[in-house]
Amino acid sequence: MTDRYAVIGNPISHSQSPFIHSEFASATGQALQYEKLFADIGKFDEVVSAFVAAGGRGLNVTLPFKGDAFRFAQEVSECARLSEAVNTLSFRDGKIYGDNTDGVGLVRDIVDNLDVAITGKRVLLLGAGGAVRGVLPTLLAEKPATLTIANRTVVKAEALAAQFASLGQIEATGYEALAGRQFDIVINGTSTSLQGELPPMPAGIFAAGALAYDMVYSRGLTPFLRRAQGEQAGMLADGLGMLVEQAAESFRIWRDVQPETRKVTNMLREVLA
Repeated sequence: MTDRYAVIGNPISHSQSPFIHSEFASATGQALQYEKLFADIGKFDEVVSAFVAAGGRGLNVTLPFKGDAFRFAQEVSECARLSEAVNTLSFRDGKIYGDNTDGVGLVRDIVDNLDVAITGKRVLLLGAGGAVRGVLPTLLAEKPATLTIANRTVVKAEALAAQFASLGQIEATGYEALAGRQFDIVINGTSTSLQGELPPMPAGIFAAGALAYDMVYSRGLTPFLRRAQGEQAGMLADGLGMLVEQAAESFRIWRDVQPETRKVTNMLREVLA
């Protein structure tokens, strides 16, 4: 029987994960099928348990269930433990394993695909929600010169800074306190682009040659990237590369094979053009 995998979320119809993993499987000669699973809020455990009972081998987990997946897993990776979120579930040997590949996806896209070093750079993260929490451990492992979290509610940023303080020095601040400062890498980890809005960042935060990175991907430039372009940021990138790279890490965890990503990213880019 062909090994079954899926992505679970609510909503889920928009997900590109089946396309990505099908391409990975084809390129690496892996026999598997990959589908979409919709779960009503409050029904995550029920839907996943049914999937496992039917022979499911692994799940990608998207919004709003990454916290549910963290609680559902019996063993979690250190990154998932720190993030308190799981986006990759593996079912083997009668146990449920949880991991979080979002940080790996972000760092690989920035460092390997965009050829931008994080080490020694001034990094600004906008937002203090689950997206930021999920990538903090891997970002800090790259040893940036400084890492600043800016959020509307400063106390949320301060809580994240305190929680991850053992991994590196983190500054927490409100948006208004960014005035007059500049950063080499600015990452939008808020959901504002999904609403066609901007985080309330002051003008002038992009250093010369800075990378502006939006964790959201879309057709054309997001509002955040348009703002960065208007302020002459050196490089603009959305989260499509991160999406493919985090999927590749999930695929590696499941199949012990590292797929090539660039072709799949380019194919998706054409679809979104």
